[in-house]
Amino acid sequence: MAVLETITSPADLKRLPAEQLETLAQEIRTFLVAEVSRSGGHLGPNLGVVELTIAIHRVFDSPSDTVVFDTGHQSYVHKLLTGRQDFSGLRTRGGLSGYPSRAESPHDVVENSHASTSLSWAEGIATGYRLRGEERHAVAVIGDGALTGGMAWEALNNIAARKDLPLVVVVNDNERSYAPTIGGLADHLAMLRTNRQYEQVLDWGKDKLHRTPVVGRAAYQAFHSMKKGAKDFWAPQGMFEDLGIKYLGPVDGHDEASVEQALRRARAFGGPVLVHVITQKGRGYEHAYNNVADQFHAVGKINPETGLPLEISGRSWTDEFGDEMLRLGAQRPDIVAITAAMMMPVGLQPFAEAYPDRIFDVGIAEQHATTMAAGLAFAGMHPVVAIYATFLNRAFDQLLMDCAMHKAGVTFVLDRSGVTGPDGASHHGMWDMSLVSLVPGLRLAAPRDGQQIRLAVREAADVDDAPTVIRFPKGSVGDPIEATATIDGLDVLSGDPAVDPEVLLVAIGSMAGTAATVAEKLAAEGHSTLVVDPRWVLPVPTALVDLARRAGRVAVIEDNNVAGGVGAEVARALDEAGLAVPVHRFGLPKEFLDHASRAQVLETVGLTPDPIVERLRTHL
Repeated sequence: MAVLETITSPADLKRLPAEQLETLAQEIRTFLVAEVSRSGGHLGPNLGVVELTIAIHRVFDSPSDTVVFDTGHQSYVHKLLTGRQDFSGLRTRGGLSGYPSRAESPHDVVENSHASTSLSWAEGIATGYRLRGEERHAVAVIGDGALTGGMAWEALNNIAARKDLPLVVVVNDNERSYAPTIGGLADHLAMLRTNRQYEQVLDWGKDKLHRTPVVGRAAYQAFHSMKKGAKDFWAPQGMFEDLGIKYLGPVDGHDEASVEQALRRARAFGGPVLVHVITQKGRGYEHAYNNVADQFHAVGKINPETGLPLEISGRSWTDEFGDEMLRLGAQRPDIVAITAAMMMPVGLQPFAEAYPDRIFDVGIAEQHATTMAAGLAFAGMHPVVAIYATFLNRAFDQLLMDCAMHKAGVTFVLDRSGVTGPDGASHHGMWDMSLVSLVPGLRLAAPRDGQQIRLAVREAADVDDAPTVIRFPKGSVGDPIEATATIDGLDVLSGDPAVDPEVLLVAIGSMAGTAATVAEKLAAEGHSTLVVDPRWVLPVPTALVDLARRAGRVAVIEDNNVAGGVGAEVARALDEAGLAVPVHRFGLPKEFLDHASRAQVLETVGLTPDPIVERLRTHL
């Protein structure tokens, strides 16, 4: 029997002889490559934390001790060691989540996959345990990429003041978040990785002085008391210790015994300790480790023998944006781009290669990115901030107060909007239109195809007195959906503009195809329809209000939270215009949606043609 098959809980792992741990690590890596190749998922990060996760579960007593993974995409090994070894449905409906999930196991705590939150969670948990008089620890596992987020440093500042807090911070340092980590913190950690002279000097001193008769031990104690100055000279980890946090490391993250020893020392310390562990993303799988771009941070279905994808994707929405940015950059020297540790995923790599002085990767710091963009706009540039739609949530205050209130000409490009599928609740980009609908002066475009993305990027770049937002979904972009007519800036996608329609269907972005199918089905039943795409959907165009005067009713179809979305804004605009035209809103329900394919999620919530037609039929 394989060693991995004998592990059903951390208790089994604790009983495992130390000489079997290397075999276990090898089996885990083989398992991950085989299973993630079939389903897709976060392969590289998990290959890098095998020994680290084994050590954590041998030293601490989960779930009595709480382990919090920052972002959680590196929790596959944790799942295996806590009794979840059926990966056949990973990231699919009914199968294991790609992130920690409370519904799956009492060993999982934080499901939110937004980065830089683990230290705040862990401080709160550890504080609660101490206040209740419970002898329990909290362990936060945070990557060097997530450590670039400002929230992590807010937490560190507070943790340092809690001298008796039963908290261990494990910095999983692989020099990368999605791509290589950059910035001052990255430089500091690099210095810690490469300066081991302090430990060597201390080991030499201990050995030599202990062998010196009579005065040796006293001399060593005196030498050891100078360690703070020695550390600052040889390996400047003083940044952490100056904060008041005990620092251990750097530790080879693939030497399980060394990691285990460091964690035992940290657990016994009696206060907050930071353990700096150096790992290799993609460890043990040549195709991952040798992938320069992202070391297989996240993969689709691949051939495990070659590392090549089994499914060839078509041209993506992201490709359309990236190509247009490259063209626009050549024509407009004032165009600059900002991203938050997502250069490749948001399509900015070609722009970065062409214009290295006009691209800024700020790390996992969306708030900073947004306010920096306001500053760039003030200085005469036109910044384009490209992030995932779900991460705009984190920068709302800066969007509202720094960009909108100051009428800053900043363009936000939101990739992965709407339902994203297998990454689950915290990755669905379903809140952005509800959030930005609150922002005075902001204009939002929802392109229906690649051609419209290119046009919207150029139009947004010409706006210099307000923030603009462009949002589009994940995946392959279809063929262009041509307009049959234009009414005061509204694109007509189907129907006769000269005929007053029973139903005015307002198609928002990628839901244009769904709206067209709904119109066909209603027309087949004898109902007149008109499908329009406003293109710039917020604020609600006056032309759309005027067109609604001629309609029997209006239906808005959007892949955004139905609460506070475009449909709600259309209803408000018609009400303010004194129109009693009914507005039917079709969008995503106000709830957290589980992981499944995009099509499955849309079907589950009724955002597909047949359920929409059925609901409208009851009113017609």
